[in-house]
Amino acid sequence: MIKAVQPKVAVSTFLCLLAIVTAGCQRPQESIRIDGSSTVFPVSEAMTEIYRDVSPETLTDVGFSGTGGGFKKLIQGELDICDASRPVKEAELSELAAQGIELVELQIAYDGLAVVVNPGNDWCSCLTVAQLKELWRPNSSVKKWSDMNPDWPNETINLFGPGTDSGTFDYFCEAIVGEEKASRQDYTQNEDDNFLVRGIAEDKYALGYFGLAYYLENKDTLKLVGVDNGSGCILPSPDTVNDGTYTPLSRPLFIYVTKQALSQRADVVDFVKYYLEHAAEVAAKVGYVPVPDDVAAANNDKLLAALAE
Repeated sequence: MIKAVQPKVAVSTFLCLLAIVTAGCQRPQESIRIDGSSTVFPVSEAMTEIYRDVSPETLTDVGFSGTGGGFKKLIQGELDICDASRPVKEAELSELAAQGIELVELQIAYDGLAVVVNPGNDWCSCLTVAQLKELWRPNSSVKKWSDMNPDWPNETINLFGPGTDSGTFDYFCEAIVGEEKASRQDYTQNEDDNFLVRGIAEDKYALGYFGLAYYLENKDTLKLVGVDNGSGCILPSPDTVNDGTYTPLSRPLFIYVTKQALSQRADVVDFVKYYLEHAAEVAAKVGYVPVPDDVAAANNDKLLAALAE
């Protein structure tokens, strides 16, 4: 058996050596590995889809194990790019440094969440963070509009929101209730924001939340509710999300790229350059707020500095 195999190996080796002399003996191409935040996932997924038209030979592998899960995979050397809906923590940076991994932080969008009601709602135009917390916390006793304000209708509040697997759900729970995954469960859940839009638009006593972009696309059928975090009532808009006045329901979104990938792989460099060039249009398309020009310029400066090292 061994003697029968050896000639085949020799022929295969000869053919590969011959290919090196002529056209080169190609190794299988490695995928660009992306994982992390489920909130940033739609941006990275859409980016890989449009980049495929530009560079069909580039392979990408995009997942969403959560921001923390992404950083864990980054520490283990399993990723080239980590999607993140929060900045990297000092403890994570220490673990990365212990593995000799350095990062480039690139802010690619802002996530602004809109609280909306039916246009027929003429009694509620603003809610405090405390009211929202009491409304959405687990085992909330708030059932009717009059439970929040005795001057409001004695009618059941029909709640709409994203499902528990959604990054929007995670962020809303943390920002409003103050605890991850903490939410009442007696509401209409759906991962399709357009379903939520239709539900609220057809119900005078409804209230819900989702990405600001979905409100902006449906302004004629929804009413926006302002949020008061103690500094007065603020309505979400691209401007108030960008300047940070719409709190706590706005936050920056990031991708973190390893310097090792940038120094060793031209395909990662080209992809990240394309990502930054098209981040504004793709972020808006999937429901987020593009970063302002100065942040976009800072992203490019960070990338160029990393490439010059």
